[in-house]
Amino acid sequence: MRSRASTCGPSCAIPAAPIRSGCSTRPTPGDSAGRVNPARRILAPNVLGLVACVLLGACGRIIPESLAETPPPPGAQGVTAAVSSLARGPSIASLPLAADDAAQALYAFRESCPVAVSRADASGLTRPEDWREPCAAVGAWPATDAAGFFERYFVPVRVAGGNAFATGYFEPEIRGSRTRRSPTDVPVYAMPPDLVRAWPADTPESQREGRAPLGRYDENGDFVPYWDRAAIEEGALDGVAPVIAYAADPVEFFFLQIQGSGRLVTPEGDVIRIGYAGQNGRGYTGIGALMHERGLIGADTGYATSMQGIMAWLRDHPVQGRAIMRENQSWIFFRELTGDGPLGSIGVPVRGQSSVAVDPAFVPYGAPVWLDLDRTEADGLWVAQDTGGAIRGANRFDTFWGAGDEARAIAGGMSGRGEALIFLPRSAAARLGL
Repeated sequence: MRSRASTCGPSCAIPAAPIRSGCSTRPTPGDSAGRVNPARRILAPNVLGLVACVLLGACGRIIPESLAETPPPPGAQGVTAAVSSLARGPSIASLPLAADDAAQALYAFRESCPVAVSRADASGLTRPEDWREPCAAVGAWPATDAAGFFERYFVPVRVAGGNAFATGYFEPEIRGSRTRRSPTDVPVYAMPPDLVRAWPADTPESQREGRAPLGRYDENGDFVPYWDRAAIEEGALDGVAPVIAYAADPVEFFFLQIQGSGRLVTPEGDVIRIGYAGQNGRGYTGIGALMHERGLIGADTGYATSMQGIMAWLRDHPVQGRAIMRENQSWIFFRELTGDGPLGSIGVPVRGQSSVAVDPAFVPYGAPVWLDLDRTEADGLWVAQDTGGAIRGANRFDTFWGAGDEARAIAGGMSGRGEALIFLPRSAAARLGL
């Protein structure tokens, strides 16, 4: 267990997440089902991690770049770290870098090296050759002196002032099975063969710009939008799409789809790890915002504006809850993962309490990132191995916490502000005059 996690302890429950910011500074107390204690309704500060993804549609979860459907390319507007203000930060030796923190970051950095030495850096801060010296040395470097490795090969740099905002994500773990054991089990579909990109026949040539939409060809040979969530739940893909497994809880699986990857644990204790493979082309709708607008969650409803509160309402109102979940027409297809961790956007496993999602227009993939936040459990050294649709701009981070209940609690409530330093190879820092 990384030392930073121990600072959280049992108090790390997912706080209530209001729809608007500017509230008081204390989380909403609630029972285990997520219902608000009527005697103590206190709004919490805005939380923009997984909870915001559900409430507002501001998903920060990773979607591998090679598979992503819609995220803009890094630096699409020409704004990158290379054209931002840069300043040298304090020495690494002066930072309170814990030994186990450094050792885990060393391991994560080693896994990122094949990408760092071969891939163009969209931030403009580094070149592949800048990474060759530290990557050549990391393989034989002793973990007992991990801090010494970073001191020798890197220079801390503030990008655009270094004012950081960090959220969190995790790998959900829910009940499932290879075979359907209950009529309510939900199929976990792999990519269906009839999901294609094409232009409808009536689309003028002048409008055929960018990527063609996702859809399917119907029985008349016409290109139409792909099945939405309601149609898929009603069996539109029966006998069409391969089934990887079955999820035992429709509500838990709904949230796992939002997160984009996770684990299914069978009654026998086997683990089936699944990761994002594609999407049906339909728009994402954050159901929490709808529920709040309709007065279903929030003050005086008995249900907190948190992930637990939303889940509690959905379970207490199964018919209405199913209809609300179907208002999010997006459906995620999966592939089975056989490695020892979910893959980040650069194709290497992300590690709990070590990997962080970044905007690659501002942080080079593989770069160590130092965070000093008002959420102390996230303080320390991370490695940039991921990105996400909502992770945009300088000093915007999404910290990965692994799997399990503790990871879920910390990630769901993570909303930290403070300072960020990007560790650049010394040759890159010298070229930038730092």
